[in-house]
Amino acid sequence: MAAGYSTTAKFFHWTVAFLVLTIVPMGLLMVRMPDGSLKDNFFYLHKSVGALVLFLMTLRLIYRFAKGAPPPEASLQRWEVLASETVHWTLYAMLLATPLVALLAYSFYGQPAPFFGIFEIGPFTSKNEHLSEQIFYVHTWMGWTVGALFSMHIAAALRHYFIRRDGVLQRMLPRGMGGN
Repeated sequence: MAAGYSTTAKFFHWTVAFLVLTIVPMGLLMVRMPDGSLKDNFFYLHKSVGALVLFLMTLRLIYRFAKGAPPPEASLQRWEVLASETVHWTLYAMLLATPLVALLAYSFYGQPAPFFGIFEIGPFTSKNEHLSEQIFYVHTWMGWTVGALFSMHIAAALRHYFIRRDGVLQRMLPRGMGGN
């Protein structure tokens, strides 16, 4: 069995995974809610969690480039390694780009992007609501793409754990949950 990921890499992985499991359903729900304070709170939290994902993914990529990752599990076929790397790097890119696109859309809308009430990123473009709507449309599809990539990632991990039983999932699990 190949070496596992570091504790720091596991922290970034599982924290961002939890946030994605929170933010994607939140995004789907909030656009279907009637106007009011609950919807406003969902939007506020969605923006804040998105900013947190952006921050953590930036740190995660810095860490990944500085420390690297363990080599792929030796039992994987070349196509599996290629598929895994493609999904991982595309997911990384989408988890950076999606909140950046939202930040741009909010700027064109003339709204600040909050971070849990600690600070706000104010608009940095001139107001253009029509362009903002178009950018939010792109952001929505990026969110769907993140959800699809995330689902593929989970499905592959479960395949390795339950069907292949090859130790791939254990490389990212915390030690207390059977990881290495």
